[in-house]
This record gives sequence, C-alpha cells and structure tokens, in this order.
Amino acid sequence: MFLPFLTDIAVTLFTFGLVLHLVCDWLLQNAWMSDNKSNLLHPAAWVHSGIHLVGLLLIFPWWAALAIAGVHLLIDTRVPLLWWSRIFRQTQEGAVVITLKFWCDQTAHILVLALAALIVGR
Repeated sequence: MFLPFLTDIAVTLFTFGLVLHLVCDWLLQNAWMSDNKSNLLHPAAWVHSGIHLVGLLLIFPWWAALAIAGVHLLIDTRVPLLWWSRIFRQTQEGAVVITLKFWCDQTAHILVLALAALIVGR
C-alpha cells in the first residue's frame, strides 16, 4: 500500500465523519447559529458545536469526538482562518473573499476530520 498509515477503518471514519459534517453544518444549522457561532460567548456557538459533538459520538471514540467538536468551535470563531489568511497573504478584498473564506473554513474542518480519522483508525 502506498500510504501504509491509511487503513480501512480510517477511510470509513473519514467518510462517515465528512457526511456527518455536511449534515451538521448545512442541514442542522439555522440562521441563529450561522449568525452567532463566531462568538464564543454566544450560546449559538456552543449549540452548533454540540450538534457536531452528538453526531461525532456516533462515529468516533468520545475523546476524539470531543476534540473534533472543540476544534470545530474554534475554527468557527474565524480567528485561526484570519491568522492563516494573513500569514499566506490571501486576498482580503473583492467578491472572491467570501468564497475564499468559505472554502478555507470547510477545508479546515475537513482536514481536522481527516487527521482524527488517521489517528483513531491506525
């Protein structure tokens, strides 16, 4: 196998984790959560992350689910992605900014799921 650390379990965890992420971020997120999840002091941030946690507990061990949901909460504050865009000098103006921020956010969430799947599924 080209990637010896990639197991069937890791692939399965990632696949179900990705589907779960899409359901929680798109189907189960309402406007209240979307508008307020970037503020850690607002209940919407914790409700949104909690929805992810409940779903993740169906797939991952409790400690991994808790870690993924916690990182999801932090990514949604937008602070890590603002740091990333400054370090890599990503564009900060024009119509492309919204699309760039959206895909950076989703890529960060998917990367966390992939790393967790590799760790748990090894």
